[in-house]
Amino acid sequence: MIMNQAHPNRLIAWLDERFPLLKVWNEHFAKYYAPKNFNFWYFFGSLALLVLVNQIVTGIWLTMNYKPDARLAFDSVETIMRDVRWGWLIRYMHSTGASMFFVVVYLHMFRGLLYGSYKKPRELVWILGMSMFLALIAEAFMGYLLPWGQMSYWGANVIISLFSAIPGVGETLATWIRGDFVVSDITLNRFFSLHAIAIPLVLVVLVFLHIVALHKVGSNNPDGIEIKQLKDANGVPLDGIPFHPYYTVKDLFGACVFLTLCAVIVFYAPEMGGLFLEPPNFIPADPLKTPEHIKPVWYFTPFFTVLRAIPSKFGGMLAMFAAIFILFFLPWLDRCPVKSIRYRGRSYKIALTLFAISFIGLGYLGTIPPTPTAAVFGVVFTLIYFGFFLLMPIYTRLEVTLPVPERVVWPPAPLSERQGWHWDRIRAGIAYLKSTPYYPKVAGKWQQIREIIQNNKFLSKFL
Repeated sequence: MIMNQAHPNRLIAWLDERFPLLKVWNEHFAKYYAPKNFNFWYFFGSLALLVLVNQIVTGIWLTMNYKPDARLAFDSVETIMRDVRWGWLIRYMHSTGASMFFVVVYLHMFRGLLYGSYKKPRELVWILGMSMFLALIAEAFMGYLLPWGQMSYWGANVIISLFSAIPGVGETLATWIRGDFVVSDITLNRFFSLHAIAIPLVLVVLVFLHIVALHKVGSNNPDGIEIKQLKDANGVPLDGIPFHPYYTVKDLFGACVFLTLCAVIVFYAPEMGGLFLEPPNFIPADPLKTPEHIKPVWYFTPFFTVLRAIPSKFGGMLAMFAAIFILFFLPWLDRCPVKSIRYRGRSYKIALTLFAISFIGLGYLGTIPPTPTAAVFGVVFTLIYFGFFLLMPIYTRLEVTLPVPERVVWPPAPLSERQGWHWDRIRAGIAYLKSTPYYPKVAGKWQQIREIIQNNKFLSKFL
């Protein structure tokens, strides 16, 4: 009788007596109320979780055939590609997944900068997220060595040798990391162990803590308003909706679009022109032959350019690590009481735009050979990158903000009513397009398409 009263399904009732199944489901899905104004930027957290699952599953299958031996590693990868059934697909899913992991993580972090997701009360959520980013960097770096190709070998050699620049303990530390005086079979074995077992466990634990901390304080939203402050008589946030089914369905749609994009890459451009898989990595590692241009994989290139921008080896290493660790202090560098960029002053919007341009510029410069012009741009972009953080306590304290509404703005305001200089530019651009001779033709075609969709019973549901 007790089991039936708890839940009509006897199996679920039996489980719920022995494990808080329904309690967890309600707290984190069915009765977890998220703001109702989530937008495009809120896809990337769930997509990062999806890619993590892909990396773990494909990684397990790859380790079944991979040989962590300096004499056999490269050949074992070739065997996976050529002789193992569907091995090429699993390898490309893993390599593409690594790059897509960083794509969604970088966009997820940028969303935090847009809407102030690092501000009180989400400082711990941000710190745990940045800890995951550090673990992801370590995971990717150690996995990068495993194919034992030319760029893998020499890229790892360059990065590890940076530690030798630390005064006093540098050489000892570099030797300890390698396990040898050079990158060798010992290095490969320990990197494989950390990549396949240790760091994935750390990542999973950090993901769990990140989600628990997020659900404790509640999700942020594009307006930067705490929905828990306004509740109805039942304690339900007035501007919140249950995460399930509303956002689980939204995330499923986003996952379908994302997986379609990934499938196109895997089947038609798995190397992505040398960005995802570099041509030198199809050559076995040769400790006696240095590649003409040593560069890391694309998602490390912004920090690699920061390293190259400083002439001193030790100074470059400090700057590279500072570029990562300074993100941890963002909650205390930003002194503006307003969270969302929608209501922040022009100074922060300009600073964030320059920061995004500098990060992309640093990433591009890291993919090309060093030249005097590239060196100058590298220094400029590095100064902008650090200036965004170091000057933040000043320009965020002085910025003039817009009044923040008491409740989330939903549905979004019409384009004609949106405030801000960037919306003025968008309206001016749309007005210019409407004045061109091509606009009536395009508008007429679009109207025809809408009529076709409206007349179709299935497609009309999506309008």
